[in-house]
Amino acid sequence: MGLRELLIPQDKIFFDMFEQQAGIVKEAAAKLVILTEDFTNVKEKRQGIEQLEHQGDQVTHNIYEQLNRTFITPLDPEEISRLASTLDEVLDYIDGATEKMFFYGIETTDVHMIELAKLIHMQTAELESAIKGIRSIKNPKYIEERCIEVNRLENLADDVLAHAVTDLFRTQHAITIIKLKDIYEHLETATDYCEDVANVLSDIAIRHS
Repeated sequence: MGLRELLIPQDKIFFDMFEQQAGIVKEAAAKLVILTEDFTNVKEKRQGIEQLEHQGDQVTHNIYEQLNRTFITPLDPEEISRLASTLDEVLDYIDGATEKMFFYGIETTDVHMIELAKLIHMQTAELESAIKGIRSIKNPKYIEERCIEVNRLENLADDVLAHAVTDLFRTQHAITIIKLKDIYEHLETATDYCEDVANVLSDIAIRHS
């Protein structure tokens, strides 16, 4: 064991917490897919996602608390802060989208919501794999490949949103347009933040490889 390990054995704590946070985000995304594909028991399913959002908030708080009391960190403090905040944003927008689905009282989801939910879930799975890779950064290329895939999926989400809005404005009901457009945009913003997480991870892989 080297001097660095003796001085800062708490290094692993950050990686443990990031993996925990990424797992929570992926689980929320999986529940989002279930909700959009089977829009029944909406209140109960929405509460399940809300509980995960609260868990994620606590992990984010723990990361910042640990950062404030750790003199030497395994990653740059700004990298730790950016990674924690962008992961938290993904979870916030997943939760926010389901909140709108419930409180707006929509009767059903549609193909666009389902597709966006699936893209978010695929992105979060890639992010979880990439985050596990930064613990040692033995294979930066693997991390980069996961990040590239997240970016590709975000581009697909842009296309889904464009088609969704186009279809929406072919309808005549103004209130429905407002509600659904807001939900679509919340879901698509979650994919944007997934891309932001990927950009942070890509920077980490480059800087520490």
